[in-house]
Amino acid sequence: MVTYEQLTEEQVKKAKEKDFVQPLMTLDDWPEVKGYDFDKGLNFNEFIKSLYNTGFQATQLSEAIHIFKDMKKDKAIVFLGYTSNMVSCGVREHIKYLVKNKLVDVLVTTAGGVEEDLIKVFKPFVIGSYNTPGAFLREQGINRTGNTFIPNDRYIYFERFMTKFLDRIYSEKKIIYSKEFVYEMGKEIADYENHEDSIYYWASKNNIPVFCPGLTDGSIGDLLFFFKQKHKDFMIDITDDIVDITTIAINAEKTGIIALGGSLPKHHIANANLFRDGADYAIYMTTAQEYEGSNAGANIEEAKSWGKIKDKARTVKVIGDCSITFPLFIAGYLSEE
Repeated sequence: MVTYEQLTEEQVKKAKEKDFVQPLMTLDDWPEVKGYDFDKGLNFNEFIKSLYNTGFQATQLSEAIHIFKDMKKDKAIVFLGYTSNMVSCGVREHIKYLVKNKLVDVLVTTAGGVEEDLIKVFKPFVIGSYNTPGAFLREQGINRTGNTFIPNDRYIYFERFMTKFLDRIYSEKKIIYSKEFVYEMGKEIADYENHEDSIYYWASKNNIPVFCPGLTDGSIGDLLFFFKQKHKDFMIDITDDIVDITTIAINAEKTGIIALGGSLPKHHIANANLFRDGADYAIYMTTAQEYEGSNAGANIEEAKSWGKIKDKARTVKVIGDCSITFPLFIAGYLSEE
């Protein structure tokens, strides 16, 4: 923007007479801000293309779609990080699609991001309400995550699965790495009817590594607590996992980050990329802002300051609920140019 301080006295005089400052750039050849014209009917590919010209976060989302396409064209190793709420909701199915079709190369998530996927193989979560009183739900044996309801019986099914699984693992080895632990869970779920719905079934089948540094933070941890009462020599080791994820990043010719939300998954991926002087691509999708200094809201420029993303990397941050933005992101990737 041109200010009066940047003009000569003569230019200021003329500007004041006209009551505006004539821009030095006409921007005539820049993309016009314009939304999709629904009067022409719905052409999905054209609708996706129109996001770029819409402005605000629609433009950011369009940029994310193009960056992902470039990641794949560039044969970058794609690290996908996501928090457990992405699996609580229907984004789980979109993540499964990427894993099933080998569109991502490495997964990083939380304990809830593992266990809730497996629980849904046995019984689904259901749509409830944000406003239902918590005390009432507690009396009914129903847990709430946002506006999804998760009855207690889902965890009974999961406990049965884990009891069988832990007995098998313990009979084979007393120490197991957390990446291997999740891999074996994906193999174990293959014995159940709806196993092809599972992210981790496909991750195991396609040999896509899953890193879960916070594996004990959830129902898995609760069940491990009870299992350890009788099997004190059973251990899950995370030290090899940090070697593995860092080695993947170091050895990759190009890397790309897709982070849904923040927390441990986002940082774990970024920190692995620090060892290769930063990722070449990065897509952040979140509702968090940077003002309180958390990793969840941290902007891409902050990661660059640590060397976790390259200075000249292709990057974008999309602000919005991932239950809306991520399905559109996948649809946009699959749409024709």
